[in-house]
Amino acid sequence: MTKLKTQPAAGEAQLTERLRRHVQVLAGEIGNRNLYAAANLAEAARYVEGHLMQAGYTVESQPYQAEGQTVRNLIVTKPGTDPSLDPLLIGAHYDTAGNPGADDNASGTAALLELARWAGEHAFARTLTFVAFTNEEPPFFQTELMGSRVYARAAKARGKRIRAALILESIGYYTDAPNSQRYPPFYGLFYPNRGNFLGVVSNLRYRRLAGEVARAFKRRSRLPIESVAAPDFIPGVTWSDHWSFWKEGYQAVMLTDTAFLRNPNYHMDSDTPDTLDYAKLAAVVEGLRGVMEEFAH
Repeated sequence: MTKLKTQPAAGEAQLTERLRRHVQVLAGEIGNRNLYAAANLAEAARYVEGHLMQAGYTVESQPYQAEGQTVRNLIVTKPGTDPSLDPLLIGAHYDTAGNPGADDNASGTAALLELARWAGEHAFARTLTFVAFTNEEPPFFQTELMGSRVYARAAKARGKRIRAALILESIGYYTDAPNSQRYPPFYGLFYPNRGNFLGVVSNLRYRRLAGEVARAFKRRSRLPIESVAAPDFIPGVTWSDHWSFWKEGYQAVMLTDTAFLRNPNYHMDSDTPDTLDYAKLAAVVEGLRGVMEEFAH
């Protein structure tokens, strides 16, 4: 069983606290954020936008109409030194399903902000695109009004090429308790029964990408990672923004703590900041830095 160091280095400790603060603001102070709590959704968008601007980016807003209201995706780009290379996209949704949404998905949003901040301080051959998506949750999930669906369709219509989309979905809940990890039927025969790892999920078509991501992550992070490629009909395989990219023929994987298969607070009022493991969330970010370095050079 892999254990994280109890006394992290100064940089790691600072990252942990920045992640904790992002989650606290989004889930603890703003709280439920969706079209039916529109003021909170707008406040969350401003928070994300403000931190991306502080990191030195010009933020592109992609507004669209949903049920008579304007919602928006937020996009920033870190130009690479080799424009012939297809961009790498990192995405996470910032809306919630009627609850504080600490794990789902303030954790992913926090990681997105910190990865973008870090990327802004380094040079890469491949262009990096960071997108904070709106309207991932029901009733917009897997509809034309899902934020990532709007983004992916527009990208395809423009002929935009994407090396891969890495989607951060519920990445902050971990436990070493035996039998804390659940699976769809039969999958538990092949994977750990403790919910202390990050998952990389793909469909069968993009299983090679999932394996590449997992191997790159392992070379950088002490957090265990498991890769699974499964048919689309298996529950949970299509349940986030990576689905939108699959629909348009783009390679994509979901990085996740497996959400409802592990976290008892999934889509409940108890999905609060105090339930997350921020040291392990920082280890996720560190592993993703390694993935980005390998994919973008």
